[in-house]
Amino acid sequence: MKAQTLSPVKKMVSTLVVSACMGFVAPTFMQLTPVAMAAAPVGLPDFTELVEKSGPAVVNIRTTEKISQQQGADDEQLEFFRRFFGMPIPKQTPAPRNRKQAPQEEEVPRGVGSGFIVSADGYVLTNAHVVDGASEVYVKLTDKREFKAKVVGSDKGTDVAVLKIEASKLPKITIGDSDKIKAGEWVIAIGSPFDLENTVTAGIISAKARDTGDYVPLIQTDVAVNPGNSGGPLINMRGEVIGINSQIYSRSGGYMGISFAIPIDEAMRVAEQLKQHGRVSRGRIGVQMGEMSKEIAESLGLPKAQGVPIAAVESGSPAEKAGVQDGDVVLKFNGQNIESRAELLRAVGATRPGTKVSMSVWRKNAIKELTLVVAERDADKVAQKADKKQKKELSNLLGVYVADLNEAQKKALPAGGVVIESVDGAAAAVGLRPGDLILSLNQIDVKDTKQFNAMLAKLDPKKPAVLLVRRENASQFVLIRPQAQ
Repeated sequence: MKAQTLSPVKKMVSTLVVSACMGFVAPTFMQLTPVAMAAAPVGLPDFTELVEKSGPAVVNIRTTEKISQQQGADDEQLEFFRRFFGMPIPKQTPAPRNRKQAPQEEEVPRGVGSGFIVSADGYVLTNAHVVDGASEVYVKLTDKREFKAKVVGSDKGTDVAVLKIEASKLPKITIGDSDKIKAGEWVIAIGSPFDLENTVTAGIISAKARDTGDYVPLIQTDVAVNPGNSGGPLINMRGEVIGINSQIYSRSGGYMGISFAIPIDEAMRVAEQLKQHGRVSRGRIGVQMGEMSKEIAESLGLPKAQGVPIAAVESGSPAEKAGVQDGDVVLKFNGQNIESRAELLRAVGATRPGTKVSMSVWRKNAIKELTLVVAERDADKVAQKADKKQKKELSNLLGVYVADLNEAQKKALPAGGVVIESVDGAAAAVGLRPGDLILSLNQIDVKDTKQFNAMLAKLDPKKPAVLLVRRENASQFVLIRPQAQ
């Protein structure tokens, strides 16, 4: 085999490799040229000072739930609690059969999460889902002191909750500005994943605003976040909290490289309302919104796929009073350009109830200017009303809840029909959504809500039902297999 002559560069590289393999590097190669020095990688950041500064203000949160038990519970029930909650429960003497057994309450562990102190007098921020449904909430500091906390307020829309503990001169975290963050900057998270207190993980901001939340765009990072991290702070290199760790994208239930945080600017605005009023006041205009696509935009004569199509207008709502019609496309709300459904939802929600606003809509190849007065959205009352309605209507093997058509819809559908208000179960599984119109059930024309609910009540739960559904001026048959209640 013919020997190959190495160039000076190749000789240098070869010598360096051989020297490294032998356990040393020749001194000649330690001297880098200016070009090599410029190309040398920058060292990773040191987070120790950030952790020392911010760590004491991060807390562990545990919640408990009170469950009712009957006196004289059998051995199987007692064993269940002992094994799954780690709490030995002594057997009790069975009550006489002729005596009515009084229920007892037992406080059992419910979940763990994280939070951080925002004021020296004991206000703590965390996620709403960390404390949702808890009977008691306990906050544990890094110095091992534990306090029973009061839930000042909780907002499911943004997943923010405010707690209060009775203490003073507490370490507090520094609040940053989430509007100034940039993709690519280093951040750390401190929390209690799997109840491992004061765990520190690091990464970078992957994106500033992801439309994964209803009322707030979230910060996306690659910081490791797992169950128990929820409610903990996302901290920048200046030691400032810029977000509340809230969600992960996962197919396994654990961290898979993507996590999301609530921007601290929005979280603090919500927190102030919760501290002052115990709830968050949001605007509503009374419309059901669709999604815009390129094809729909072209068919409507819009220059690009922008805006939000209106699927239905609630009777008596601010939108109906202002003249909004089904099929209108909202292009601007109160001077803000609207590109997506999430943007309109947030713009309306952020508007103070009672405010008069302008709204630009696209209707029949022209822009129409409307003025409306924003009403108040009361999520709790809406949910309670929906629950009562659903319980009253024994209708729903299909999981579809409807309302009568408004005047504009009645003109468009003289034969009748109903509009879907909400879906769950079987209806949600096949892709039905609010705003869809139901024209027939099992080939029988639907006239109104009363008739439709009566038909639903008579359905055979063992047989599939066929709905004729209209969406965006197109109708199709949808097969649903009822779910037993």
